[in-house]
Amino acid sequence: MDADRDVDECLRLARLEPQAGLMRAQIDQRLGRIDASVDRLQRLLSAPGALAVEAGVVLSEVLHFAHRHEELAALLSARGAWTADPRAALAAARVTARTQPGAAIDALRKIAVPSSGTVLYRIAGFDLVQLLDRAGDFRGAFAVATALHASTTPPYDLIGLEQAVQEQRALLERESSRPTPRAEPVHGVAIIVGLPRSGTTLLEQMLDRHPSIGGIGEYEGIERLGETLVSRGLWPRSLRMIRPDAAAQIQVVYTGALSRLRRPGREWTLDKTLSAWLWLPAIACLLPGARCLHIERDPRDCAISMFLSHFNPNWYGWMSTLASIRRVVEAYRSLVHEALSSLGIPHESVQYEALVEDPASHAARCLNRLSLPMDPAVLAPEANTRAVYTLSHEQVRRPINPGSIGRWRNYSWAFGPEWD
Repeated sequence: MDADRDVDECLRLARLEPQAGLMRAQIDQRLGRIDASVDRLQRLLSAPGALAVEAGVVLSEVLHFAHRHEELAALLSARGAWTADPRAALAAARVTARTQPGAAIDALRKIAVPSSGTVLYRIAGFDLVQLLDRAGDFRGAFAVATALHASTTPPYDLIGLEQAVQEQRALLERESSRPTPRAEPVHGVAIIVGLPRSGTTLLEQMLDRHPSIGGIGEYEGIERLGETLVSRGLWPRSLRMIRPDAAAQIQVVYTGALSRLRRPGREWTLDKTLSAWLWLPAIACLLPGARCLHIERDPRDCAISMFLSHFNPNWYGWMSTLASIRRVVEAYRSLVHEALSSLGIPHESVQYEALVEDPASHAARCLNRLSLPMDPAVLAPEANTRAVYTLSHEQVRRPINPGSIGRWRNYSWAFGPEWD
């Protein structure tokens, strides 16, 4: 959101600056302003030199994630300057995958090599993993994912994450130390709490179809709020000592930027941040009144989906092995249920498998938590026109189905008895 404001100011001072225009298009993409992003990028395709190349690459990504497949195919057929860039081969493989998955697998094998550069190697590699999985080559998919994680994931401080969870658990176990509200209540804020690949995108896309709810995707406000607490030496032991005036200032770290994302006419704003589970005491202390919608999934399904997917390796380096994923799932489950309950955060808990089996009743429970009536539109998330920039972007463009339940059984040989 800081970048959103900054680029506005840059364009005000230099309206025709092409680099600022490219940044504006990238930010519009992240914020879901797809038509504005596409329009600006198409105009930048005629810019001089490297800028036109970058515009073409970014436009191919926007069209891919927005499921505007015909436009992506036309962009490639136009043979602009950007198609000479190695990243254009990835866009071409994605188009091919829709009708000729075998040919796309062959193309991706040529792209997903270390000599392509770490970023392209990793992204193309995980595209290859997904196609191999769909083709039933489960051993091949697992082997490619293992190699990608081993060669492109930097060291991750998993012990530090576990210690942070243990510190929060110790805080919650002592009733006298539990954080209490230190700021005025926020209104119309709902936060989805769940691990990656646990069904958070499906739940958000369902509820976003309700006329009173506006989803905003993975807003980074909770992380910024938490980082502010850490920088002031208040996290987590001193939350109960925050003065009300200081609490109000910190609350604005979250709510200030949120105001730019609110959808007109929507009573509730739905934040799908993936880090909420690590900051629940901060939510209770500084965002009283916020409602949490908690979703969990079979940990083995969740784990294999994480392992076979491309996440930012700097933020999610713990996904590089099933063993480290299990440690994070254990930490998550040791904290979240107790925190939501003992902190008094108004919440509703949903099991992914139950949501898929009976979406109407579980969606109704979530809506009731927001004091909203049921609306049949929430049962058709595939009709949601809002672009999705998570790894579930393809799944949620299909009707609700149980296709991913039990997926881990295709990789049962990778799971030991410690998962039982």
